[in-house]
Amino acid sequence: MRQKRKMITRFGTALAVTAALGLAGCANPQGLDSAGEEGAAELPDRTELVIPYSEGGGTDTWARFIAPYLEKHVEGNPTFTPENVPGGESITGSNQYVTSGGTNGEQILVTSGTTYFQALLGRSQVKFDFAKMRPLMLNGTGGVIYASPGTGIDSAADLADTKKKLKYGGISATGLDLTMLQAFDVLDVDLDATFGFEGRGPARLAFERGEVNVDYQTTSAYLTQVEPLVDEGKAVPLMSFGMLKDGEIVRDPNVPDLPTVEEVYRDIHGKAPSGEAYDAYRAFLIPGYVYQKGIWANEGTPDALVQAYRVSVAKISEDSEFKKSSEEVLGGYPLYSGEEAEAELKKAFDISPRTRSYTLDMLESEYDVRLDGQ
Repeated sequence: MRQKRKMITRFGTALAVTAALGLAGCANPQGLDSAGEEGAAELPDRTELVIPYSEGGGTDTWARFIAPYLEKHVEGNPTFTPENVPGGESITGSNQYVTSGGTNGEQILVTSGTTYFQALLGRSQVKFDFAKMRPLMLNGTGGVIYASPGTGIDSAADLADTKKKLKYGGISATGLDLTMLQAFDVLDVDLDATFGFEGRGPARLAFERGEVNVDYQTTSAYLTQVEPLVDEGKAVPLMSFGMLKDGEIVRDPNVPDLPTVEEVYRDIHGKAPSGEAYDAYRAFLIPGYVYQKGIWANEGTPDALVQAYRVSVAKISEDSEFKKSSEEVLGGYPLYSGEEAEAELKKAFDISPRTRSYTLDMLESEYDVRLDGQ
């Protein structure tokens, strides 16, 4: 059994959570498949991409990369202008977009997994509800967990008997690092976590300096930045978060030799994962990684406008220039139209109060991370 794990950072009252609040799981008569307004919609000549993250980060880079292809393939060839509104782990800009109430296409919202997590955790400041908003296009990514050979770990199966304290460095317990914490919770493996790193790059450098001995990177970063360390015997790949196929998590085709968290659980425990820990892990994995980056419109946006974006996904995906240049930014993962992802997203954002409570309790009891108001 694990001992209680602690983290050095606590959250202030500005990001208080009320347990009863269920923005992502509340009753939704319209839902993701809301028909919106009837009739044709005329797209504006200029559209603002509201990016609730700072310039230069992963989501900002993704949005600015996609923008020229939107201009080329969305009906009417509107101009797309990035507008960064960072703050509050993406809550500030997302709230600003939703409360503006715009449905005429003059603004659309760019999102990332961290944005989704704020809603799934039921944060009291969140005013956006992805169960009611309209997904236009999505793009996933993968993640790979690896360890230092100094831990004595040669493969993921060794996690069950490791005697070395596993030290992890992250950005925020309520951001994408949460999936890493949940993976180790599922496996029932102790993890000491310290947060406050400015990005996954600085966390990787801390790993290289020996300050932490277990880390994860997105698959694209793993292939370019960590595989050379593996070749030099300085890192041991353990597992990947996998990808979704026909409702099941399967191996990531970009790292096909690495088992998924589910496979590692079977190796360690002799059965498939189930129960509250796994339910919570999967609830955050799907929106956090499978559909990590996205473009959304407000509830009530007309069907014709929504379809103009959804139809453009196939055109962008077949664009020869996009195919050539997207490998580095998209990591080889496909674009999905909002229509393709709609059913899975609807299930993902219909998170049960029990799963939310379990996740919040895990953060507090295992990492001493308490969201005020709990």
